[in-house]
Amino acid sequence: MIKVVLLGSGNVASHLIKAMEANEAIDLIQVYARSKKSIENLIESSKITTSFADLKEADVYVISVSDKAIEEVSNQIPFTDKLVVHTSGTMDFRVMHPKNKRGVFYPLQTFSKSKEVAMKSVPFCLETEKDEDFELVENLAKNLSNSVYKINGEQRKSLHISAVFVSNFVNHLYQIGNALCEENNVPFAILQPLIEETANKIKTLSPTEAQTGPAIRNDEPTIQKHLEALENPTYKELYRQLTLSIQNVKKL
Repeated sequence: MIKVVLLGSGNVASHLIKAMEANEAIDLIQVYARSKKSIENLIESSKITTSFADLKEADVYVISVSDKAIEEVSNQIPFTDKLVVHTSGTMDFRVMHPKNKRGVFYPLQTFSKSKEVAMKSVPFCLETEKDEDFELVENLAKNLSNSVYKINGEQRKSLHISAVFVSNFVNHLYQIGNALCEENNVPFAILQPLIEETANKIKTLSPTEAQTGPAIRNDEPTIQKHLEALENPTYKELYRQLTLSIQNVKKL
């Protein structure tokens, strides 16, 4: 079994705790959290510590905290020559203290504590400072997921930016669509089949091939009607810029 100590209690950490606890090939021997209450519903209290000094020896230490806290947390690990990985999509592994072997264990997914995630389908993007450490990180990932990739730092940064576009920004557009529906007493649920079909199409078509709507058709009368109807200046500008972006892609 792979012995793991996980450091963190946020969204990503919470899902990793649940997945590791349920996996017979992984022995999650300890979790570090600033407050025991934040994860007591996920793992027995005796496995939780709030002190770096009490950390146990393990095969892998997984740091799953905010980007700005990774360096500080890595400095506090009271061991040397251990394999320490972080779960960030943007931070270089070199941000962690060089007293230990370093790597990246990045699960590319949107995580919320209140929403279950099928970890087996989550892509894990892996990187290690030394080639000889990769096999251990890969084995850990393959016990959690069926989708494991060796991704270097530059590729990971690009992936993270792409993820912001296809997830965070898209969700913000859902928020705007929901707000417009509420303003006009229309159930947002009416849009659900459209959202699902749009997401499903790009499983068989490229995003360029799947693009529809007034922008790609250069339907200026409809575009102008939409702009006139949008009273919120932020929504209006977003509509205008996204329309131009779609039209510019068409010209390439």
